[in-house]
Amino acid sequence: MKLLKINFLLVDIGFLLYWFITYLKLIPDELLFPDYRNPTLISWNWSFFPLDFVLSLSGIASLILLNRKNEYWRFLAIVSLSLTHASGLMAISFWAIQGWFDVSWWIPNLYLMLYPIPMLIFLIRNQNKKI
Repeated sequence: MKLLKINFLLVDIGFLLYWFITYLKLIPDELLFPDYRNPTLISWNWSFFPLDFVLSLSGIASLILLNRKNEYWRFLAIVSLSLTHASGLMAISFWAIQGWFDVSWWIPNLYLMLYPIPMLIFLIRNQNKKI
């Protein structure tokens, strides 16, 4: 459970920070993925904002409910983990189709795509247990 909390805080706060930094255009050009300044890719990137915002809010809300011993925490955790997986998968799929590989963008998105899987398995296997 501690690992779930740490990951939620890392990912959910990380996403909120990423979007704040992106909005302010603070990411240095040398760290941007290829064609980042292309208007179509700017739109593609911003198309993730609603997904990432909802997954962050659901993850943070899940932690709040967990701390309050509210049984609905698990539902929000599953929503957050599913959306996190989808967000990472969509980014990796796009870059793979484009043939773009940049370790600084692939590693975080592979993490987003993969870390939810064992967490989801844990939550589903233990859904009848009080945590």
